[in-house]
Amino acid sequence: MGFSRAQARTVPLAADALTSAMVGIGMSFAADTEAQPNIEDTLLDASIEAMERGDLRVLSVLATWFGVHASWVNADRLIKLVGEQKSPRLRALWSALARWQGRDRRFARLIRLYRGKALDLLAVGTDFQIHRHGEDPRFEGTALRVPANVLRDRAADALTPVELAQRHRAYRWRVTMGPGYRADMWAALELDSHLSASELARRTYGSFATAWNVRRAFAMVTGRPARISPRSQTGDPTPSRPRRGRLDQFTHSSPLSGCRGGGRAATGAAKPRGAGAGRAGPREAQGSPRASASR
Repeated sequence: MGFSRAQARTVPLAADALTSAMVGIGMSFAADTEAQPNIEDTLLDASIEAMERGDLRVLSVLATWFGVHASWVNADRLIKLVGEQKSPRLRALWSALARWQGRDRRFARLIRLYRGKALDLLAVGTDFQIHRHGEDPRFEGTALRVPANVLRDRAADALTPVELAQRHRAYRWRVTMGPGYRADMWAALELDSHLSASELARRTYGSFATAWNVRRAFAMVTGRPARISPRSQTGDPTPSRPRRGRLDQFTHSSPLSGCRGGGRAATGAAKPRGAGAGRAGPREAQGSPRASASR
């Protein structure tokens, strides 16, 4: 059976677990931290809490965090996660955040996930608040209308990249390798170097081929035990086809094998040296006129 890549966990986080996960990726809340939560899972759950349950405090911290750490978010996976959501408010939020970070072209597809009229963040009073206080500059001209006095934007609400890299292992490897699946896989192997390729891919939502190669590279670099075969040194997870011998390769694929010279060379090489010495040719078998006359 082939490997099927999962995009999201099947069970969303409960309220207390979500708060701990948000603290674990660098958001400032008064709660215990979860050890090494997945960044994109936590961002999606936080946005659901903010837009579907109306928690503006979570939304304010989420927007501040995204402004600081967007460069190290796995955009490919975040786009797939948001694309699976049916809520127009959720799609409008991520479209707005992506347009705010428009200089990062990785989020271009995230902007296009919502097409329609701009939505109001508040259920009532949005027009009045915008007329009185203006619009939040981070959301101005986006798919979400947010009054300037609704969401706070404090630097203390999110850890700096340096602080988060010291705390979150996958984030640190994303800064080193780039924000992709390989960084998350390397971080997972640091925690458990005995993970199989399939389990590593499932935990990090990556592909089996990427997990196989990262696992092989991790074992080679760190020297930690990993169940890899000698063939893995070639860098190919599939067995290679056996090569033909030099003689086989010449007789089957040589351009001379179809011409007269090539055919003589191929057949003459296999014939014994004295095989035709005692056999008479056609003229000698029947006898020529001169030979019969002399007899």
